[in-house]
Amino acid sequence: MPNVKIETPDWLRQMESILEELNEGVAIVDDELRVVFANEALIQMGQYEREEMQGRTPDAMFPPNDLAYIKRQHESGHRYGRHRNEFYIPRKDGERIPAIFSARVIQGPNGKEYSLLTVTDISAQKRVEEQLREANARLEKRQREIEAELALAARVQRSLAPRSLVWNNVVVEAFYSPARTIGGDFAVVLPHGDEFLSIVLSDVSGHGIGSALMASRIYSETLHALGRKTEPAILLRRLHDFVLDRIAVDGFYFTMAAARFGQRGQRLTFAAAGQPPAMLVSNGTLRLLDSRNGMLGCLSETAPSEPEEEIELVPGDRLVLYTDGLYEVFNSFADMLGIRGLEELVRQSATRALPEMKQAVLDGAAAWGHGALADDVSLIIVEVR
Repeated sequence: MPNVKIETPDWLRQMESILEELNEGVAIVDDELRVVFANEALIQMGQYEREEMQGRTPDAMFPPNDLAYIKRQHESGHRYGRHRNEFYIPRKDGERIPAIFSARVIQGPNGKEYSLLTVTDISAQKRVEEQLREANARLEKRQREIEAELALAARVQRSLAPRSLVWNNVVVEAFYSPARTIGGDFAVVLPHGDEFLSIVLSDVSGHGIGSALMASRIYSETLHALGRKTEPAILLRRLHDFVLDRIAVDGFYFTMAAARFGQRGQRLTFAAAGQPPAMLVSNGTLRLLDSRNGMLGCLSETAPSEPEEEIELVPGDRLVLYTDGLYEVFNSFADMLGIRGLEELVRQSATRALPEMKQAVLDGAAAWGHGALADDVSLIIVEVR
């Protein structure tokens, strides 16, 4: 298309003063895509002289590869009366200025059709978008790093989960599921040769990484104390003092139940602090073993002082230990399963094989809450045979 000197039509001169006042670039082109008028804002945007734009067609400013696209947009505007697209303004120095082109067809007094183009510089917006993309890329990279770290932490924490085993005449079935990737429950099932079997279940306040780190630290101290054959009541006191002395944090606490099975499972020594009541099923009767001490690790005056219980067991007896995530589930009426509801689940399944009993209790709690359990959940069932 030729570039020729072209005069601004008289009817357009009447509008020039208005168009020159606009902050956005404005161009009017004829049906041959020649620039009939360009306001000062558009000229400054492209850093051209006025005579370098007046009468010019796109091939004088745009590279050949873009001309087909420009022609299609022009034809679309004539077909539908208007169009809007994102493209760019080529500066005289070769830089491309991203812009929004809004075009509509107008008709001159002579009946000839023109296209009125409004050009909005969006380079600032594009810079912000690029900054956001870079920020998102950094966030995604950090998210992948966090996920990898969490996956590693989850593998480590799974080592703190209670484990099923058989010790002399005692069978242990265990389950653990964190509310998130990692959680605050931990358990120890530790045989001491043929002398006795120690079982500890603890619930650390909170969820997530902080709770998991606290649980891991208390877990290691628990193992250290059990390695010295520390009795259940003394274990609670030592761990309480350890947390207050070494890792005291405002608002932090933990609960714990500690059981020791001796005489090949015929004798149970039990102590608990702040834990929901353990359930002992014997000869069809369910007995609750309440915590005699308050929460651990929060206040010096809550140090456990009550003695442990000594309980004689007979073959068939079952001890159920759990954390509050198992019964603090709500149905559609906002009714909590609670200890009473959990007792009923234990009673109903107490005659089943131990693995089946464990699954029945878990399924019953999940059914009450209409879905997966939302809190950290630990469950240990011990049977004397």
